[in-house]
Amino acid sequence: MKKIKFYIPFLALLILSSCEEVVQVDLEESEPRLVIEASIIWLKGTSGMEQRIILTETSPFYDEEVIPVENAQVKISSVNGEIFDFSYSQQGNYINTGFDPQLNEIYELEIIYNDQVYTATETLLPVVPIDYVEQTESGGFAGDEIEVKAYYTDPAETEDYYLFKFFNDDVSLEFYEDEFTNGNQIFGYYSDEDIEENDVIQIEIQGISKSYYDYLFILRSQVGSNDGGPFETMPATVKGNIVNRTNPDNYPLGYFRLSEADSTSYTVQ
Repeated sequence: MKKIKFYIPFLALLILSSCEEVVQVDLEESEPRLVIEASIIWLKGTSGMEQRIILTETSPFYDEEVIPVENAQVKISSVNGEIFDFSYSQQGNYINTGFDPQLNEIYELEIIYNDQVYTATETLLPVVPIDYVEQTESGGFAGDEIEVKAYYTDPAETEDYYLFKFFNDDVSLEFYEDEFTNGNQIFGYYSDEDIEENDVIQIEIQGISKSYYDYLFILRSQVGSNDGGPFETMPATVKGNIVNRTNPDNYPLGYFRLSEADSTSYTVQ
């Protein structure tokens, strides 16, 4: 699967390097929107009891500061009536230490902030384990880079979607569907020109919903099509599954999902 890479054309670099002062264009500022990072991950072999949700607000274009939300009410409810309240910790983090994850259970997120109610519903999806990890040296554009393949066996009886995370110096994300690999052993793929011998790569596989897969696909398409040209069309806002019940026009950014995960580590040979 194609990796997303960001670059600035060589000509643009020459232009930027010759500038003597930074020119900031006055931009129209919109009202801040709520940004919700609500990924509930249950790692195999753990209780999954400690979970966190991160709330921030969007900031002006030239402002690099992240604006944490400190006074929201956050909870997740299950269909069987269990309620899990998330308490504010710091830097926009809301924590629950008594979460009770149940596979294939439906959960609802509710956030109350500035007298507005935000909700979303998702199912906690299971995932198959990682079978084994294999290393070859035929990856990358030139075909001579180290590549790492994490194999898993897709169930034949279900339609499945997967998110892989490869942690080295950075985090690489890959996502897959089983339309053409249903019931087969297949792999998540990672290759980078900076991989070296003795690097330890953390690998994680998560089960995700089709709707979240589609959301990631749109995000990748937006970022991948923007190569930084001065006349490039700005990507459209990608909406997640969280809605504002009080004022639909003031929609939030982000996604609510629940995934079982399996992980392993691999030392590059």
